[in-house]
Amino acid sequence: MLCPSLAGVMYAFTDWSGIGGFSFTGTENFRTLFDDGRALESVTNTLLLTIAVVVVQNGIGLLLALGVHTGIKSRALLRLIFFAPAVVSPVMVAILWKYVYNPENGAGLNGLLGAVGLGSLRQDWLGDPSLALWSVAAMVVWQYAGYSMVVFLAGLQGVPAELHEAARIDGAGSWQRFRYVTWPLLAPALTINLMLSTIGGLKLFDQVYAATNGGPGTSSETLSTVLYKEAFVYGKFGYSTAVALVLALFVAAVSLVQLRYLRAREVTA
Repeated sequence: MLCPSLAGVMYAFTDWSGIGGFSFTGTENFRTLFDDGRALESVTNTLLLTIAVVVVQNGIGLLLALGVHTGIKSRALLRLIFFAPAVVSPVMVAILWKYVYNPENGAGLNGLLGAVGLGSLRQDWLGDPSLALWSVAAMVVWQYAGYSMVVFLAGLQGVPAELHEAARIDGAGSWQRFRYVTWPLLAPALTINLMLSTIGGLKLFDQVYAATNGGPGTSSETLSTVLYKEAFVYGKFGYSTAVALVLALFVAAVSLVQLRYLRAREVTA
């Protein structure tokens, strides 16, 4: 694992085409990267996609965990249903959602909207540059919200029932018990979920490539799809490894800052 990684760092400073020899070009690849409008747009798309996934996925995951943590009889079945998408291949999920996002009026989501009298909301979900990125975010949230639910559920099961009982006796309502008892004790679960969803969002590739291929145009292009295309479509392996190196350093930096903040929050909570 280390040798290819170190070789990748070296190739980031070359003009290697993937075959044959190469020559060192210094920081030329990095200058090209930061002057490349498509690459810079992909950075913005990656950040927007990550923020959307992290916020919505963990918000829904927490709500699902609170719902199935109650004493309802179907809670075991509901946990299975909500978690099931997380074990499906991301490519299969993207193919499934391409049918859901079928732009025809009578198909998929558009057909459902028409059936309930909301035909005015029909869209070309993956073909509209203003919607494609958010449509991909929705499918990612659908797939992994159940995973976040499981982590939050583990945290909820670790909250002592005695604390809730004591708070109830003191007159605390449901919201107050959640705010002052449950939420602080969920700090470790929140740390895990935020870390995993942030890292996953920053390096998201499968769903984007299978659903939109970065399109329409470059509206849903991410750093991972740029990396792939530069290497395997255009044969610019030196440039693509420079993109990969920047992506790896970016993910590491964001993760370390986030981890430091969340660990500090765990202590104060």
